[in-house]
Amino acid sequence: MMAAPRKPLIGVLCCNEVAQRPIQAVASRFVTPLAQHAGACVMLVPAVAEASDAAALSDHLDGLLLTGSRSNVAVHRYGGTAADDDRCGTRDDDRDEVALMLAGRMIERGKPVFGICRGLQELNVLFGGTLSREPCRDQHLRGGWDARPYAELFDHHHDVELSADGMLARETGCRCLSVNSVHEQAIDRLGGGLAIEAWSAGDAVVEAIAARPCGAEVLAVQWHPEWDVAANAANRGFFTLLGRALHRSAAVHRGVEPTGS
Repeated sequence: MMAAPRKPLIGVLCCNEVAQRPIQAVASRFVTPLAQHAGACVMLVPAVAEASDAAALSDHLDGLLLTGSRSNVAVHRYGGTAADDDRCGTRDDDRDEVALMLAGRMIERGKPVFGICRGLQELNVLFGGTLSREPCRDQHLRGGWDARPYAELFDHHHDVELSADGMLARETGCRCLSVNSVHEQAIDRLGGGLAIEAWSAGDAVVEAIAARPCGAEVLAVQWHPEWDVAANAANRGFFTLLGRALHRSAAVHRGVEPTGS
């Protein structure tokens, strides 16, 4: 019997949360589209700095997805002091450490890194940019995390404009999308070498970024394409782009034949 083609391996970064005891957590909705629309095999990466070896992981992974989270990147990661960290709200210091170290090593190896929500913010910080709550002005997260049932948070939408020569515009065939908006901070100063893929039509908040340093494909969005990916062709396009990048990476670095994604 002929063996099934080997799928590319993508790491999905977890978060540190507490459910009666400390746990590693990632919402299943981030994982499912990677199998269904990117043709990937998923490996969860714990956000535990002392248990993470970025060099070893970057040897084995074909790509990395930095997921969304209810925590924010600590201010001292982008030029503030430790005393400023309370300004960023809920923190996850180990997630910061693992995300920045592993994403940096993957990019150095020329392997793709994609980001969603917090993941976009982490990549902007990795590229030397800064973050702030001020650009959002309470327009992008309606009511706070605990103000209403969780699913209702994703009912808040606004329009984003796509860069005409960007990856998202080419993939979707659109120049404007309606996206969900569930974030309380955003890009302040754009990181060096990053291109703006999309911005909020109402207030020009950066909504998507891209780069190709060291041959690595980098793409991140501020909204949550995984939330309604089954019903939204544009959001499926994000995972299609991710899948192509993964398969190219696997072919280049491990000689894995593409499986058609």
